[in-house]
Amino acid sequence: MTDMILVLDDEVQPEYRYLAPEIAKKIPNSEYHVYPEFTGELNISEYDGVIISGSTASVYDESHPWIEMQCSLVDQCINRSIPLLGICFGHQLINWALSGEVVEDRRRATFVRMEQTQPDEVIRNVSSLVPVLHSDIVTKLGDGMISTAKTRYSDNFCTRHTSAPVWSVQFHPEFSQQVADQPSDWDSGSHKFSETTASKVLDNFAQICSK
Repeated sequence: MTDMILVLDDEVQPEYRYLAPEIAKKIPNSEYHVYPEFTGELNISEYDGVIISGSTASVYDESHPWIEMQCSLVDQCINRSIPLLGICFGHQLINWALSGEVVEDRRRATFVRMEQTQPDEVIRNVSSLVPVLHSDIVTKLGDGMISTAKTRYSDNFCTRHTSAPVWSVQFHPEFSQQVADQPSDWDSGSHKFSETTASKVLDNFAQICSK
């Protein structure tokens, strides 16, 4: 049977739903759902992996009841050993769901340099230069999570679980030149997308799911 990865688009504003579809495009076999609007039943046991996307929402915003539901989904993935990858908001949500802390920082829409600090198969062969688009950061790791990469402004830029198949990255591996004109404040600075191999994250995760 073909491996199937569930891609959950957490964006709450329809006009900003241009990144999570890019994740689905880059994953050979994926099923895409807009989670804040999804009313059906998700049986995650049917999938070989789950990816939680970015969002303009904040995990600490209590006006979004679906956030608590998705925290339960994180627990389900851990309990059933289903590979889980969080991207940007997804990175924050995984740590938040595991009793970590997320706070508002400042808006960043550019390339940043990260430094890998621990072995991490999801960010294997990923260049230090990566694209970011976020305003919140993880300031306290979730239970069972360790930091695997940092930047000058975030000690918990990438994380993984010590015993479960769970990974998270604050940057956007799906972000490319093709969608760079979508956020009006995107600034590449002196860098080009040809300098980053951030998309390797999705390849690495797909390989993990196929094992």
